[in-house]
Amino acid sequence: MTEPKSAPLLPEEFERRMQRLLGEDFSDFLASYDRPRTYGLRVNTSRISLEEFEKLVPFPVRRIPWISNGYFYDEDVRPSRCPLYQAGLYYLQDPGAMTPGSRLPIRPGDRVLDLCAAPGGKACAAADRLKGEGLLVANDISASRAKILLRNLEMCGTVNAFVTNETPGRLRDQYPGFFDRILLDAPCSGEGMFRKDEALLKDWSPGKSDELSRIQKDLLTAAADMLSPGGTLLYSTCTFSREENEESILHLLTVRPDMHLVPLEWYEGFAPGVLPDTPSPEAVSLSLCARIYPHRMDGEGQFLALLQKEGGARFVPEKEDAAASVPSLFCPPETVSSGRNKKGGRKKNASLSGPDPRALSLVTGFLSGIGAGSLGGAPLSVSRIEIRGDKVYYLPPLPVTPAGTVFLRNGLLMGDLKKDRFEPSVQLALAFRRGEVKRSVDLPVDDPRLVRYLAGEPITLAGHEASGGSGWHLLTVAGYPLAFGKITGNVLKNKYPSGWRTC
Repeated sequence: MTEPKSAPLLPEEFERRMQRLLGEDFSDFLASYDRPRTYGLRVNTSRISLEEFEKLVPFPVRRIPWISNGYFYDEDVRPSRCPLYQAGLYYLQDPGAMTPGSRLPIRPGDRVLDLCAAPGGKACAAADRLKGEGLLVANDISASRAKILLRNLEMCGTVNAFVTNETPGRLRDQYPGFFDRILLDAPCSGEGMFRKDEALLKDWSPGKSDELSRIQKDLLTAAADMLSPGGTLLYSTCTFSREENEESILHLLTVRPDMHLVPLEWYEGFAPGVLPDTPSPEAVSLSLCARIYPHRMDGEGQFLALLQKEGGARFVPEKEDAAASVPSLFCPPETVSSGRNKKGGRKKNASLSGPDPRALSLVTGFLSGIGAGSLGGAPLSVSRIEIRGDKVYYLPPLPVTPAGTVFLRNGLLMGDLKKDRFEPSVQLALAFRRGEVKRSVDLPVDDPRLVRYLAGEPITLAGHEASGGSGWHLLTVAGYPLAFGKITGNVLKNKYPSGWRTC
């Protein structure tokens, strides 16, 4: 058993602000800091049903009542060590932090932007709800955090993401009125996370909210400019500050009269937004915002506001034919920038073109050899395969190549071309859904060989497990894709990348 943590010492000015804000609820709020924090995970329902997850999960879980696919787990559990986690079947996230991603009404086929996306929990939730259709642009201004974002999206098996490392201002110039749904989880003072992360508490100061509020207002107006007519924007923070929450929303309503607050899916534990001391016509709707307090719900603090832009919604067909919707998925030369050079400047634009037929045949030959006719729940489209140097990618069903965009990944990294062969990536393995690959080796969740494989070791197979013969196989856990390995005799050689290993 781990020793219970002592309650953090809260700054006096913070306590005074919260007392003014909460009134008679303040004592209950203070008492919440003496209680242990809660732990949660969100199931990726595009990969596994909730019923199947509950049958397979090897540790106790219980439903989060306001998140349809969320579960609590106990503090002494280590769910990141479970092969189901490595297979991308669930994502670890605070129950309160899951809420914004669950309240943006995303439909398969939408064009979605997560503007400040790292570390990726909300972006992965958006990808899950898109179900491989449409487009997810996941952006973070920090290059190091964008790499973490990319890794999390890859682990969730996302096939339709464009992961960018841009400033909001440049994205606004490149994507005016483009997105149907935008999620803006803005940088904030983190007051709602004091119980979880005492580093935020130590960094807090009375004037910090005013400084951050100016940044948040700029982010909100940039996001509104990128929203299509009829589109929806979900703004969230993990702070209690009125300056960073309601006042930022009120600023947007004032400077962008085509934006208005709309009701979000409510839960009995939510508290309504706080109205300003001086009422105004724009301020009346602030009660539609939602506040999450740790003394009212089992999660850390959050603020949410759902806004809609006036005008008719962009038409999205129920099922877009990927090949038909993209006239040419092989980008013309000098259309994109793939990153920055060592001195911090932009790299020269890469010249992209259709793949060499022989190189493409190595990829399609591999896919045929493992018996894969679909990927991510949709038929495999050769027209979406892009070969850039020795790397092979599977592009999103909707093209995004504005000139000069700095990005980490467009679509899915399928693998590498070596002299006369194609070697698949772990990202490709995770992008497959259950039953999409015929040539596979399946092990149960509690098989100790899975732990050894994820640590980088080869594993020995029984005769019936190696019945598919030598060569590449998809390793699955209870039928769910995990990684690729190569069988020689009765040994599955380890191809799990060193950077992904569990120990």
